[in-house]
Amino acid sequence: MHGPQKLLTDASVPVFLQNCIPFTQNPHLLSLPYPYWRMSMASHCLSKLTGSLLLLVVQLLFFEVPVSFSRPPCDFPAIFNFGDSNSDTGGLSAAFGPAPPPNGETFFGAPAGRYSDGRLIIDFIAQSLGLPYLNAYLDSVGTNFSHGTNFATAGSTIRRQNTTLFQGGFSPFSLDVQSWQFSQFKARSRKAYDKGGVYKDLLPPEDYFSRALYTFDIGQNDLTAGYFQGMTTEEVKTYIPDVLDKFTIVVKSVYGEGGRFFWIHNTGPFGCLPYVLDRIPLTAAQIDRAGCGVPFNEVAQLFNAKLKETVAWLRKELPLATFTYVDVYSVKYSVISQPTKHGFEHPLVACCGHGGKYNYNMHVGCGGKIKVNGTEVLLGKSCEKPLSRINWDGVHYTEAGNKYVFDQISNGKFSDPLIPLRMACHKLVR
Repeated sequence: MHGPQKLLTDASVPVFLQNCIPFTQNPHLLSLPYPYWRMSMASHCLSKLTGSLLLLVVQLLFFEVPVSFSRPPCDFPAIFNFGDSNSDTGGLSAAFGPAPPPNGETFFGAPAGRYSDGRLIIDFIAQSLGLPYLNAYLDSVGTNFSHGTNFATAGSTIRRQNTTLFQGGFSPFSLDVQSWQFSQFKARSRKAYDKGGVYKDLLPPEDYFSRALYTFDIGQNDLTAGYFQGMTTEEVKTYIPDVLDKFTIVVKSVYGEGGRFFWIHNTGPFGCLPYVLDRIPLTAAQIDRAGCGVPFNEVAQLFNAKLKETVAWLRKELPLATFTYVDVYSVKYSVISQPTKHGFEHPLVACCGHGGKYNYNMHVGCGGKIKVNGTEVLLGKSCEKPLSRINWDGVHYTEAGNKYVFDQISNGKFSDPLIPLRMACHKLVR
């Protein structure tokens, strides 16, 4: 594309031209080199546009070949998810015992394997694609994997922590283990599916594996692990490249098994989470205006920058795959730092918990009980209005918080490339 003439003749943007044509006919601007013309066009026109039209215009201005919205939405028949507690729909509960009440109270009415009062971002992703909520791979009772499965478990890391859940609080199901589980699941489900009968109702057919969406939401625990082991911020930064090397190995493994469509979340601002703020002392100068820990969020941002570079490298290494990098950090920090603007309150205080500035106690968590004179007393109670809160238990988000994040990321505004969830099987050529 060598100037505005290409845009003016593109049949896919009549409404865009109607809004911006006075600008495009300015002879001075038309004489500018294309990059300068493009930036001038952006600053003039984008503020006037909204919704899908805004997304289309951004694609036209910043990508050499725009995605045409005449393309059909992707038909993802299944989702295979890898991650930690941000997307665990029952894995850790199946392995080590259920998350206690009041988890699940807002939507499910009872604990449902999720560390939240309701649904997670992965639940909203599945729902938006017309798929059922994902069952955990480790859950052996009443599960149906015909439209995918969830390998995520709470406490999971990309790198193995070489410690037990009871010693360090980290899951033994690190990302490499999750990838081995996926490989086993694929091989064994294919054999079982071929037997017919009930297996065809409970397992995905072979072609689903190449057509499925592969979602990743993991990395936060790798970063907090260093801090909880007494490392400095600089020491945590030094092992980020190794964490991402391990991430790359897993993605390439999944690609080798036929995975082609990858939706990868970056890590959130863990410096705004009560379980970090409560456990690791900071000076007043290390706290930002939102009340978040600056060093922690700087590490998260460094990790995200390197993850984005890693995803760009994977695009070149695995040319048959489509990768979408999703900036959940920006969405989460925005809602935490400006809660009232988005209909929330007390963003740094856990809805469900007990005691202290953040309503968080690592020894008595959400649903936690103590014995008083031989009688169990519930200390980790839920707040009265979880729908107005962002943080659920000091570590995880409420259903309302998760829904807000999903609503922002699903339309592509925070994706690289700028593409909606339902179009994430299509490539944007830069």
